[in-house]
Amino acid sequence: MKQINLLDWREERRERLKKQFAQGAIAGVLVAALAVFGGMKFMDSAIDHQTQRNDMLKAEIKAIDRKIKEIEELERVKANLLARMRIIEELQASRSQTVHFFDEIVNTLPDGVFLTLIRQQGQSTTIEGVAESNGRVSTYMKNLEASEWFAQPRLVVIKTRAGEGGAGRASDFTLQVKNTRRNGDQEEDS
Repeated sequence: MKQINLLDWREERRERLKKQFAQGAIAGVLVAALAVFGGMKFMDSAIDHQTQRNDMLKAEIKAIDRKIKEIEELERVKANLLARMRIIEELQASRSQTVHFFDEIVNTLPDGVFLTLIRQQGQSTTIEGVAESNGRVSTYMKNLEASEWFAQPRLVVIKTRAGEGGAGRASDFTLQVKNTRRNGDQEEDS
């Protein structure tokens, strides 16, 4: 039988496998390094892109915040203007109220009654005057009650005094009356 020396062949095979393994390992390391490098480049690019988007969004948010502040300022100005307009409308609507008020004071005043003071506070008016008699004060109160512009006349004080030279007796009086507004006149004035 012949003896075959397989040792050289096995050794060659081992050397060849080692070379292939080393080449494969080097190729694997290179592929892994390229993959890591490529992944890092991709991630850096994605991060840069997202950073740019974030910066753009921050700039837009700042611009929108400025616009919101401008809108809030405009809303405040608008509210002030609307309040002024309401006040002007109320003043224009009540402009004729004063004329009607004094007209009704005169129309309700009976003969023999003279007014010395008219003081208005809110919806209440205090009237002071002199009447030839207590009956004239009573007539004046009835006239005020019948008026569309006044309600609830109330006698606060009445003092009787002797007239000059002993002729007649005059009465000093103080009345309080509430002011009312007529709806029809408000619509006409508007």
